[in-house]
Amino acid sequence: MSTDAPIVALLTDFGLDDTYVGVMKGVIFGLCPHARIVDLTHNISPQNIRQAALALLDSYAFFPERTVFLVVVDPGVGSERRALAVQTGGYCFVAPDNGVLSYALAQLPAAQSVELANTDFQLPFRSCTFHGRDVFAPAAAHLAAGAAMTDLGEPVSDLVRLPPPLLVRSADGISGEVLYSDRFGNIITSIGTLTWESDSSLSLTGRFDSSLTLRVDAEGAAITIRNHTLRGIRPTYSAAHPGDILALVGSSGWLEIAVNQGSAVQKLGALPGMQVHLMQNESQ
Repeated sequence: MSTDAPIVALLTDFGLDDTYVGVMKGVIFGLCPHARIVDLTHNISPQNIRQAALALLDSYAFFPERTVFLVVVDPGVGSERRALAVQTGGYCFVAPDNGVLSYALAQLPAAQSVELANTDFQLPFRSCTFHGRDVFAPAAAHLAAGAAMTDLGEPVSDLVRLPPPLLVRSADGISGEVLYSDRFGNIITSIGTLTWESDSSLSLTGRFDSSLTLRVDAEGAAITIRNHTLRGIRPTYSAAHPGDILALVGSSGWLEIAVNQGSAVQKLGALPGMQVHLMQNESQ
């Protein structure tokens, strides 16, 4: 990767109806004209810190080292919450200290963190309601341009952490929860990471607890969500007839509940936090 074309990846809950995202990009280009900006998503539900943390978890590893991730889902803007820059695993993350980095940082080596307190690396006028423009975007731009993280502020520790998603081993299987649903109506659960070992067998390793492992018979598995029980875990959406509901392994290794060419959310009415249970036949 050429050092003269740093990547800044944006993840926000701002949507695209207003000018917020465009203005942040303008700030970045003003301070780092050679930056390449990637829009991860701006459609995080308003103030949904956990959804943003999960989106970052499932995305960051696909970017090259030296990428700067600018994450602004900030319901505490203007309060006493800290503004952070974090460096770990070859990446930089710029975000409020509200737990939005929790899940990504849990997968990475020990991090170096600073509070964004040096006003020389912020816009001259700082509003109380748009730190994405005035604090976070300038910090990300300066880091992309080669500034040392320690120039931006003093080291901090004890970052705010979100509790990990539910994943509990039981006598007959494993229990998890609904994390979110995507725009297709697929229900993504916390049961994972699931990996296909053969056409009929899966291995499961806890995403946040690698000691939690088991082997799953894909054909014999039973998945219960609300009052519905699904039989078997399928490799693709098309393994079910159009309109039929199925369980499968999504692209990020989470167990998903889906409807082929339809919406599982509409069919089941599942909401984030609802429990999901996977019963399996063969364990180790």
